[in-house]
Amino acid sequence: MQDVISRLPLQVARVARPSGLLPRGSTLFCDFDGPIADVSNRYYNTYQLALTATQADYATQGISLPIRRLTKGQFWYMKQNRLPDTTIADWSGLSGPQVEDFLAHVARLVNCSSLLNQDLLQPGVRSALTMLQDRQIRVVIVTLRQASQVLDFLHQYDLATTIGQIYGPDSAEIAYGNRTQHKVSQLKAAIADQSLLGANTAHSWMIGDTEADVCAGQTVGLPTLALTCGIRSSIYLKGFAPTGVQRDLYNAVCYLSNSI
Repeated sequence: MQDVISRLPLQVARVARPSGLLPRGSTLFCDFDGPIADVSNRYYNTYQLALTATQADYATQGISLPIRRLTKGQFWYMKQNRLPDTTIADWSGLSGPQVEDFLAHVARLVNCSSLLNQDLLQPGVRSALTMLQDRQIRVVIVTLRQASQVLDFLHQYDLATTIGQIYGPDSAEIAYGNRTQHKVSQLKAAIADQSLLGANTAHSWMIGDTEADVCAGQTVGLPTLALTCGIRSSIYLKGFAPTGVQRDLYNAVCYLSNSI
């Protein structure tokens, strides 16, 4: 279905560029990890478990690794400023093939169900989604997380009815890498499908917490709001020239609503 949708002709070049407007009945495209789900605990615990697993791998060979565990604050600062995982591994005392071992453990662990359960609802999200629902704004999630995982999370917080549709990849491994080209493809598919459904996308915005979200919105001609509550810092996000920067989804919705 996704492949069929992505081949449909788009009219994104003629999408109207509103001046801070999100009229009643519009469609809002939004990322999931970061704007809606707080993934910081999961990512930090994945880091800790991967370090422990790497240490154990070498212990069986009689090698004691000089592990230096970053605090959550240190780890999240490095993630928010887009420092590579190889740099995080280096600062944690790993080198050479140890780094590749560590990265393999991260990829294996990050989407385990026991760790996915550590994701939390970002503060203010319930109020933000309720505000959008009251204004008859259709919220379409465009994510690199599997749609089934997103839906499970929304049901957990009784928020599934506030979301119009979810677009996510088949693979569970894409989200951690945050590949921009995948986000662009997902957003194009979402816009095409919403148009087929008769949804109003003339004044749509794209909201997200990474450069992939900003670049995807810009690629298809949508104004963008970058959120600093997720995995990228304000300084880093401003480097991609989003239409605006807000602290979280609640403040983003208030900004769009107050502009009407």
